[in-house]
Amino acid sequence: MPNPALRVLTDFRQWGTTLPVWSGRLCKEYWLLAAENIHAQGGRLLALWGEDRRTEEPGYLVHAAFLAETGIVHTEMIVDPAAASCPSLAAIFPGALRMERALYDLLGIRAGNGDTRPWLRHAAWPADQFPLRTDFCVENLATTGDGDYAFVSAASPDAHEIPVGPIHAGIIEPGHFRFQVLGEEILHLEERFGYTHKGVERLLQGLDVDAGARLAGRISGDSTVAYAWSYAQAVEQIAAMQVPERAQWLRALCLERERLANHLGDIGALGNDAGLAFALTQFQALKEDLLRENQRYIGHRYLMDRVLPGGVGFDLTAVSVAALRSAGQALGTAVGRLQEILAEHGGLRDRVVRLGTISPERAAHLGLMGVAGRASGQPWDQRIQFPQPPYDQIQVRMTTATEGDVAARMAVRFLEIFESLRLQEEILRKLPSGNVRQPPDLRDAEGEGVGWVEGWRGEVFFWLRLEQGHIRRCHPQDPSWTLWLALEEAVLRDIVADFPLINKSFNLSYSGHDL
Repeated sequence: MPNPALRVLTDFRQWGTTLPVWSGRLCKEYWLLAAENIHAQGGRLLALWGEDRRTEEPGYLVHAAFLAETGIVHTEMIVDPAAASCPSLAAIFPGALRMERALYDLLGIRAGNGDTRPWLRHAAWPADQFPLRTDFCVENLATTGDGDYAFVSAASPDAHEIPVGPIHAGIIEPGHFRFQVLGEEILHLEERFGYTHKGVERLLQGLDVDAGARLAGRISGDSTVAYAWSYAQAVEQIAAMQVPERAQWLRALCLERERLANHLGDIGALGNDAGLAFALTQFQALKEDLLRENQRYIGHRYLMDRVLPGGVGFDLTAVSVAALRSAGQALGTAVGRLQEILAEHGGLRDRVVRLGTISPERAAHLGLMGVAGRASGQPWDQRIQFPQPPYDQIQVRMTTATEGDVAARMAVRFLEIFESLRLQEEILRKLPSGNVRQPPDLRDAEGEGVGWVEGWRGEVFFWLRLEQGHIRRCHPQDPSWTLWLALEEAVLRDIVADFPLINKSFNLSYSGHDL
């Protein structure tokens, strides 16, 4: 059992051993108490979602997943369908606010946070219908359109507002940024998303495990390995199955290559937004080489359908292993030289140092994770604190900084590139022999499972319920849900012209946020 403070849980049980998940049901009176205890001991909120269980239980279920020192604490609470309300966690965990607004849009459960504005709906369905209820009607969804969204008004008559988006000048997904500025200085930023909402949770319902794996790996195209692996973990937990050892190592190889590709792209884009086009061309060329290697040796540029329940969907020959090791050594040399060049560039340094700062104290309060968290002194990395095979056999060296600015986030990315290359070399050198997949027999599978993977952006979480071998309900969670809130704070007191640079230093997901 995690700690005495959580003895308010009833029907307490543990799922898995390599991935410690403590799960229990709370009565309504203890919902906030458990969250307060977890927060007081340094825990974070990973995800919050709801489930329509009216045909099996006396109401809806609201779920919350927290990260504590002993692993994931998964709590659930019955909600009376007549009241359709629950206590809010937003005062304890700021990231809960938007999750609770989405909970209402999708399931009709109102949390008492005081913010009743829609978050995901955008008039895509009537305001009195809720897509994740079992009686939701998918026909005749014509709506009259969205009314004006009530952005926070400027507090000062001297301030003015700058709306940016939702459609942007570049090839990026839609999102609206409403700035309040005094001259060029940013006094306040409010974001609005939901424009790319695809109904993934509803689309997954009713699918068999293999079809679910294909969709799970496409939730966020830059994190396909992290999502596919977390989904596979949840399935394998339900089936109580062991994944072949070689497959575990090949999964880690894919995850580190996904991290490499995104960090290379981000550093190049940061240089470009600071006026150094040289960085963009050099790092994009290195990223393209990496993606072509993925296609040549692993079978897909973005590694889709490579991680599957029960193992992986590819194997490496001895020739492929040698080629990837050689390419990794060459990439490390090239990145090292480019790091020296960028470090000596005074113009770049002037643009990124002390820009977009999140202090360690604020990072802890906001629950920052991943690159952004480690750049603000938050030493969390699931591969280290809760290593899953094969990370329990290879030592990951965590990189942190305390400055919390664009320069720190850039520096952490550089060091993580070198660390991922070192891990890739170790994985390829120690790659065990054997099978790469043992497909699970889940035709009649029943139960719940959880997956949790340290993606390149942060922790990707996946909860899954299977009934008769098909998905009854699931919930994937992207780290961007929490990190977007940090961006709103990071831009304060900086100027509007620096927003693209600060934004790119986080490089958060619209698609993963708007599931």
